[in-house]
Amino acid sequence: MRITNRMMTNNMLSNINKNKLNVSKLEEQYSTGKKIQKPSDDPIVTVRALRLRTNLTELEQYYEKNIPDAVNWMDVTEGSLSTINEILRQINTQCVQGSSDPLTATDRASIAQNLMEMKEQIYQEGNTNYAGRYVFSGYKTDSSLTFMENTKNLIYDIKENFTGEQIEMVSRVTGSYTVSDYDNPAIDFENPPKMENTYRIKLSYDNLENINLDGIRFTKPVPGGESEEQTPIENIKTVSAYDPSAYIPEDTPPGINFIYETGELIIHEELYKELRLADNIELTYKKTSFNKGELKPEHYFDCVMIDTDKPEQPAINYIKAKQEIQYEVNFNQMLTINTEGSDAISHKIGRDIDDILKSVDDVIQTEEKIVEIKKRLEDKNLTEEQVLRYEKMLEQLDTELVLKKEVMQAAFARGITSSNNEQDRVNVAVADLGSRQYRLRLTENRLSSQRVDFKELLSKNEDVDIVDTIINFNAAQMIYNSSLSAASRVVQNSLLDFL
Repeated sequence: MRITNRMMTNNMLSNINKNKLNVSKLEEQYSTGKKIQKPSDDPIVTVRALRLRTNLTELEQYYEKNIPDAVNWMDVTEGSLSTINEILRQINTQCVQGSSDPLTATDRASIAQNLMEMKEQIYQEGNTNYAGRYVFSGYKTDSSLTFMENTKNLIYDIKENFTGEQIEMVSRVTGSYTVSDYDNPAIDFENPPKMENTYRIKLSYDNLENINLDGIRFTKPVPGGESEEQTPIENIKTVSAYDPSAYIPEDTPPGINFIYETGELIIHEELYKELRLADNIELTYKKTSFNKGELKPEHYFDCVMIDTDKPEQPAINYIKAKQEIQYEVNFNQMLTINTEGSDAISHKIGRDIDDILKSVDDVIQTEEKIVEIKKRLEDKNLTEEQVLRYEKMLEQLDTELVLKKEVMQAAFARGITSSNNEQDRVNVAVADLGSRQYRLRLTENRLSSQRVDFKELLSKNEDVDIVDTIINFNAAQMIYNSSLSAASRVVQNSLLDFL
């Protein structure tokens, strides 16, 4: 086979180019630290790198954004629940003090004021927000749990459900006297005030407009484990709290008094026997004005809202359902981060505190009447008949005071029970939140470990070994220089040198 100079030159240039390409490739790896510079360099490494980078990007989204946001949300919620729990503990302490210690009117007024402030603070805690989002409002993170100001333009038709076990037996003092009764000759102060026991359902709101008078629907369990709807109770009478017979329902037929100022349904004993076994009592009522700090009905009940300031806007129908805000904290792993206000904060503690405040006010008013009568008895110009009349009145007021103190003690006792129950409710919410926080911490730790693993895999797949690269680069450069040196010797001679 004839070897020409041209063939030798071509082979020499080809080898030099290959060595140069090898040097260039190793130089790029040395300077960038990466095995490949473009997909065509190694398709297998490229595909694996794309997959690893995608997984690492998703993982870092969970680890650096989703999880910290979830942790902060849950920490804010936990702080608020802890504050509520502490307030309930203080309410319990105040109720114990009010129910067991001999207190003066000033002491009771102080306790009442403290209870009112703590009640408002509990509901204020319900408006806790994180990054502008209310944490206790479910999906409605732009809506506070309570009304932030007095509201007169919203009309709510509220559907509230009870069970027979929630019907309370309460006592009220009837036949009370006022100081002005002294001037009424028709009143002889012979009939002492009496304690009346009655049954009631206390709605979640007071100062209502009306209740659905079509009847109270309720169901009772029947053999077989199901519930059967009973005949609605229709004998419902709307009365004022100032009506002397407000807490005495009609006997014939047995009826129910709806006291719209206090939001109470006073139930006749015969109807109580019918309702006490009910597993669902459905009540619908209307409320048209709300005070600052009252809980918004849409967070607790099925209700229909109309905004009178926007007559063109249709009524909004709210359906109470579980509203879990879930974050994706790992690959195909969702975690609920929120706690709904209805799971931790109820109307009952506020309504029970209202009862306590009313009973304390009743006792204070009676004590003031007694002080006034005793002051009048100090008048030396009174006739014997007048003194006798004042003394009879004072005797009845003393009886009234004893009875109203019993009512007050019972109200404080209900406050103790209610605060304990509310603490249990909050503790359950805290425990549930704590279990989710624990899961979140475990996930965070696992993602931290996975993050390191993915970065190592990505490095092994993409990055070069610098030591090996330096050695290979030096070797390639030596080979390249050697090829240049050999080529310089090969091309020195030609046929002309021998002619």
